[in-house]
Amino acid sequence: MDCIFCKIINKEIPSNILYEDEDFLAFLDLNQTCLGHTLIIPKKHLEDYTKLEKEELKKMFEIAHILSSKIMNKLDSNGISLNFNYGSLQEIKHVHLHICPEKENKEKKNVTEIYNTLKDDN
Repeated sequence: MDCIFCKIINKEIPSNILYEDEDFLAFLDLNQTCLGHTLIIPKKHLEDYTKLEKEELKKMFEIAHILSSKIMNKLDSNGISLNFNYGSLQEIKHVHLHICPEKENKEKKNVTEIYNTLKDDN
């Protein structure tokens, strides 16, 4: 399969992983459209988020809840946006939930600096 997210899941491509279990992976988007932009993806390849089972969807949002709190606290954000892109809006054809923190002060950091702030040993 030539899916970049599947390659990240299989550790063929390095990523800044913030969460992983047997079913899901969450990592920082390399294209940080907002400081702390994180993606949550199922480990099984699905293009259509409507094909997620209800329990899978519930678990994705539970992970988003945990990570959103951590991101807001550690990056001093004052808001969070969660969204799925689908169909023609979906750049990578693998289900992914975006966590986009908002911050009044639009400081710039690279993904490594953000990861070092968010990783668990901080």
